Amino acid sequence: MKLLVFGRSGQVATELQRIAPDAVFLGRDVADMSDPAACAAAIAAHRPDAVINAAAWTAVDKAEAEEAAALLVNGEAPAAMARACAGLGVPFVHISTDYVFDGSGDRPWRPDDATGPLGAYGRTKLAGEAGVRAAGGVHGILRTSWVFSAHGANFVKTMLRVGATRERMTVVGDQVGGPTPAAAIAAAVLQMARVLGERPEVGGTYHFAGAPDASWADFAREIFAQARMPVTVEDIPTSAYPTPARRPANSRMDCTSLAEAFGIARPDWRAGLAGVLHELGAGK
Repeated sequence: MKLLVFGRSGQVATELQRIAPDAVFLGRDVADMSDPAACAAAIAAHRPDAVINAAAWTAVDKAEAEEAAALLVNGEAPAAMARACAGLGVPFVHISTDYVFDGSGDRPWRPDDATGPLGAYGRTKLAGEAGVRAAGGVHGILRTSWVFSAHGANFVKTMLRVGATRERMTVVGDQVGGPTPAAAIAAAVLQMARVLGERPEVGGTYHFAGAPDASWADFAREIFAQARMPVTVEDIPTSAYPTPARRPANSRMDCTSLAEAFGIARPDWRAGLAGVLHELGAGK
């Protein structure tokens, strides 16, 4: 399979390079996501067998002040890519987010649940989903949450950095979701691309998140436990840690349909965390 991947330095793209080294990876220097036409042209030029979009505007708070710029990257570029793929008759796999939901209740979100983003980031990602579907080609949209790895900026690396200078920390305890290793997401989207090439009828929107569900405070405690760092974590409400963008309180994801269609099970994020800590030179 001749695979084209948008993204090169992000968490998922970095992991994809490890498991699909023969794929072509396009960074910002080659395919600027703020130029949707250029992204579509790159697909036409490479004529791949499948395309994975692992690039996105992920600065959630910054999107509140720069929604138009975020929309170009998260909304219009994926739509243009999907149209280019539809024109070539090749599958397009796109990564989305739990932020398309309003975070209400405590039931895991199903792919067909009504969306209702709380802020600009979620709105731009939802626009991207709509554009991908409207393109009319074979596609797989994978909504995921709480991504972490040994690369880039993420919660695990923040906790390790801040925890190195403190004995006690306060962490939000009333937001619950599934921390998800970027390596697991990379494997999932690669599997989706392969399967969609053979069974286009399973295209659609799916959810993927690590198990078991946990709060940010729970996640932090496991990080410190595995890293053998003597840091005590105190739960605080979201209201005690205000941010420009509202975060969904309930990010639980129902991943049943992904397992049924692609044979992809939820990964144990604690095992994924152990691998990340080992790569970072921390942990047991």
